Amino acid sequence: MNAPVWLLAANPSDIVAARQQMAFTLGTHIVLASLGVSFPAMMLIANYRGLKKGDDDSLKLAQRWSKANAVLFAVGAVTGTVLSFEMGLLWPGMLGTYGPAFGIPFAIEGLFFFTEAIFIAIYLYGWKRLSPWAHFWSGVPIVVAGFGGAFAVVTANAWMNQPSGYTLDASGKIASVQPLEVIFNKATPYQTTHMILAAYVVGGFLIASVYAVGLLRGRRDRYTRLGFLIPFTVGCLTIIPQMIVGDSTARAVSKDQPIKFAAIELVPQTSTNVPETVGGVLVDGQVKYGIPIPDLGSILTGFSPDTQITGLDTVPASEQPPASVVHLSFDVMVFAGSALVLLALWFFFVWWRKRDLPKTKWFLRAAVCAGALAILALESGWIVTEVGRQPWIVYNVMKTSDAATDATGIWYSFVSVVVLYSVVGYTAIRVLWAMSKRWRAEDEADGTELPLERVPYGPREGVEHHG
Repeated sequence: MNAPVWLLAANPSDIVAARQQMAFTLGTHIVLASLGVSFPAMMLIANYRGLKKGDDDSLKLAQRWSKANAVLFAVGAVTGTVLSFEMGLLWPGMLGTYGPAFGIPFAIEGLFFFTEAIFIAIYLYGWKRLSPWAHFWSGVPIVVAGFGGAFAVVTANAWMNQPSGYTLDASGKIASVQPLEVIFNKATPYQTTHMILAAYVVGGFLIASVYAVGLLRGRRDRYTRLGFLIPFTVGCLTIIPQMIVGDSTARAVSKDQPIKFAAIELVPQTSTNVPETVGGVLVDGQVKYGIPIPDLGSILTGFSPDTQITGLDTVPASEQPPASVVHLSFDVMVFAGSALVLLALWFFFVWWRKRDLPKTKWFLRAAVCAGALAILALESGWIVTEVGRQPWIVYNVMKTSDAATDATGIWYSFVSVVVLYSVVGYTAIRVLWAMSKRWRAEDEADGTELPLERVPYGPREGVEHHG
């Protein structure tokens, strides 16, 4: 099979390396960023519950989660910094031309990042030093800043899908920028909503999966149960609206980026009565090995089998994305999301009937897998978004090959980033694992909990109380 035309540039190997490096760093950072958005909210839920109900277990969770969140934030800061430098180093053509517009959301994100960092430090330091409710409110800006930072960054990506809010001069450089039009471009409403919900889905199910392992191993104490219930409920409450938003997002993409949508639905030629193809790949312009469901593609797109869907054949081969990759990634995202919806419905039904978790171990096994499924859906969704836009780095404006650096040796850079991320990731896991072991040892010491851990705002022996 011949290489895609959009890879046949002056230095195709280096362009592939640049794309792979960007994919690796984005794919890694997006998980940490999702936890950075959602973890503080669950931390505050536990904190609020602890204060409102006088619940020591909830307060202990909040205190421990605040420490874990600080570690993940630090790692996310490293991966995010590398990612921001890569934008300039790997894609100077885009930033050199469109930086005045594209950079606006990133500047805003920087403000949210520093706000989040400051209040994480205050919240961590505030245990036993602030009054309980003052300490709780010091955590609220962390949640707000995480939400705002995610909105700003995803707005930048949305602008790449639907560029607007700028004018070019005769030399092709940006002459003026309308910041509000850049930020609130056509793709912003559905793309930011979809991503922020995804962050809560990932955070909720991933954190809950850790405690599901403990429940499976027989740790049925109240602390472990709360550690599972709080994030799992958040994940369940967000996955159902996430699927609804995802459905409306797909219809918006069919209008705003019809070629990407043709790749998603695997539509070679413009037609009506388009089937929904499950699985399958595109071979020589024909759909192979898929399971077609008659008319469903058109019905889902325009609520009628007569809805016409634009085909890949409407643009030259050089402007078509790799349809098979996009389509299969979309299928994986939908499969993973649907499985999580079924798990959420199972949980809600049993809780409605019995005010308790499902008793079967199969539920807990599914909950353990839910974290991985949420990450799989997240990564697949970003493949659809980014690969589906190719060959354009800025949709219908600038091609990826025109934006890439002329520098050679990008493969060395790629390997260096993989090594760096591996070291940072390994260190983070070791730190979190050590923290977890220490907490377990504290809980099991003499069959009791240590005073500091039992009452985070209370005094402990030999330490002055500042609360």
